[in-house]
Amino acid sequence: MTQPISVQTGSGNVFADLELDNSDELLVKAELARKISGIVTNQNMTQAEAAELLGIDQPKVSALINGKLSGFSTTRLFRFLNALGRDVEIVVKPKSLPQAQTRVIAS
Repeated sequence: MTQPISVQTGSGNVFADLELDNSDELLVKAELARKISGIVTNQNMTQAEAAELLGIDQPKVSALINGKLSGFSTTRLFRFLNALGRDVEIVVKPKSLPQAQTRVIAS
């Protein structure tokens, strides 16, 4: 006899779904770190090369790439993206839907 599996639709923010404090900030940081990691990978940089470019040590690059983001502010992650040759643009506009929440688009 099998039991039915309960399925719940996510909100689009796994951190909010897990009821973590500062879930919007955690999502932003995760998306920025994902983008940084992708750039480092696509440019075939070693962690040591990335560390030199970002002005941090290699273990911090490793932490960043592995999603250990507690030591990184969003501002610092923006600076890393700038150092990697990317512009960061923040757009504030009216909500498209009444229930719309903070959304991060890292393209």
